[in-house]
Amino acid sequence: MKNKVVAALLAFFGGIVGLHKFYLRDSGAGIFYIFLFIMTQSFFPISFILGFIDGLRYLMMPPEEFDRKFNKRYKRQRPTRKTNSRVDRYETRKKTNRGVSRVRSNPFKKSGLRKYKEYDIEEAIEDFHKALKIDPKDISIHFNLACAYSLMEDKEKSFKHLELAVVKGLKDTERIMKHDDLAFLRIQPEFQDFKTNGFKMGRRVRNNPEQSEKPMDDILLAQLNRLMELRKKGVLTEQEFLRERKKVLLR
Repeated sequence: MKNKVVAALLAFFGGIVGLHKFYLRDSGAGIFYIFLFIMTQSFFPISFILGFIDGLRYLMMPPEEFDRKFNKRYKRQRPTRKTNSRVDRYETRKKTNRGVSRVRSNPFKKSGLRKYKEYDIEEAIEDFHKALKIDPKDISIHFNLACAYSLMEDKEKSFKHLELAVVKGLKDTERIMKHDDLAFLRIQPEFQDFKTNGFKMGRRVRNNPEQSEKPMDDILLAQLNRLMELRKKGVLTEQEFLRERKKVLLR
């Protein structure tokens, strides 16, 4: 194994006659240095300058590059790893299982999310229900269904799937209070009881029959007042408030 520090020192102190080249097994270049020294020694040996430059180059050269150029014959082979057959079989089995888990994806969930982002809500709902048949415990599917039904203004189904998402392990309930697509659900009179009950349906979550007996003007006024109240409390953003008020006035 050739050492780059030794090669640099030979270049500094013996480069005038090419000692570093002979050290690095480049005898042709070493002979050239001797010839150059003989030809130029009468005024100034150019080989001394070239040797000094070579020495600097060796010192600044990364060890990997030096080995690649001058230690090719001594390239060390990586020792082979002795493995236990049982361990190898176990690792192979783990890799195989990982591959199977990747293959077992839920294509309807992916297509549902794509359609949902494209505002094709009805088609997205169909795909989400197909996805639930593959994985009925998927929290995100239930949450997405709750958002989709909220956009469709189907509050009963939205409450149902939102409850299922919470029951099956949804921890980030703050999303329920901030998600734009659940704004319709948050303005419903049943929502406060739903929230107080731990985001689960109770007796008062369903429509109050007394409300249907009120005149339409009173119902409209009550809904607008509730929207204003929710905006003041910060439950609805200004954009959500304007959107929901427009929906109420167009009914």
